[in-house]
Amino acid sequence: MIYTITLNPSIDYVIEVESFEEGTINRASKTNYYPGGKGINVSRVLKRLGADTMVLGYAAGFTGNFIKEKLIEDQVAVRLLEVEGHSRINVKLKAEMETEINGTGPIVDEDGVKRLLQQLNQLTSEDIVVLAGSIPGTVPPEIYETLIQKCRQHEAKVVLDTGGQTLKSLLVYKPFFIKPNHHELGDLFGVPIESQEEAIHYAGKIHEQGVQNVVVSMAGEGAILYTGSGVYLAKAPRGQVKNSVGAGDSLVAGFLAGYEKSNKSEEALRLGIASGSATAFSDDLCQKADVYRLINQVQIEKL
Repeated sequence: MIYTITLNPSIDYVIEVESFEEGTINRASKTNYYPGGKGINVSRVLKRLGADTMVLGYAAGFTGNFIKEKLIEDQVAVRLLEVEGHSRINVKLKAEMETEINGTGPIVDEDGVKRLLQQLNQLTSEDIVVLAGSIPGTVPPEIYETLIQKCRQHEAKVVLDTGGQTLKSLLVYKPFFIKPNHHELGDLFGVPIESQEEAIHYAGKIHEQGVQNVVVSMAGEGAILYTGSGVYLAKAPRGQVKNSVGAGDSLVAGFLAGYEKSNKSEEALRLGIASGSATAFSDDLCQKADVYRLINQVQIEKL
């Protein structure tokens, strides 16, 4: 089972307008509501790819109920814990430029943290746990470290989809998989990364620290996988980018679904790149048919 933990889920309210004018009334040409949060996105794509997954984390108020209802509609197993307050609403305004306004999260007390840790007592060495997204202000800042330690007690694999100082401080726990872009990788070492060779060099340093699979996205140049069996370059399919939300989460989901099927990181990379590309070329998260239509266009080269 692949569990995803989203501490601060959201309703993503996507508004499209022909043109946006500040200080006056603007009429939307199209609106959509989605259950949001990086871990939730990963689980939604995993389900579409046929993988067993369950959403963990917190939900609050009427907005939390909406998030749970939409996941159930998508047939995603969900065990979000009820807490005080309201789950946030993130507004994504699409006009000439894309603007985002992220709302505030729920109130998570000490009891809420204990209940989440209790849920992880069911983990086994066959499970994968994805820790992704932001941490609500009411949650202890060391919550990811606490969750990782609980996962390690049960020998479950840990995936980290976060960045900055949080990611840097957690590398000591030797996660199974991380996926920084080349800017985020450079930030970990305080250097700019401007070439494929530099990305491989610093991904190797991360791998040496015990991280089993390091995927570095290189924008238009594709992605690099540094793993125990070697270093691989993946070139993504060409297409019209429609959606900047969720492509990275889809890559994580595709990689994990592919790894569960093949137990080979390079094959997992192929499905991950196809999934991320399919989402980028869609209005919402990718569908299975779109992923497999692109998968043969993903070029993998061992370096």
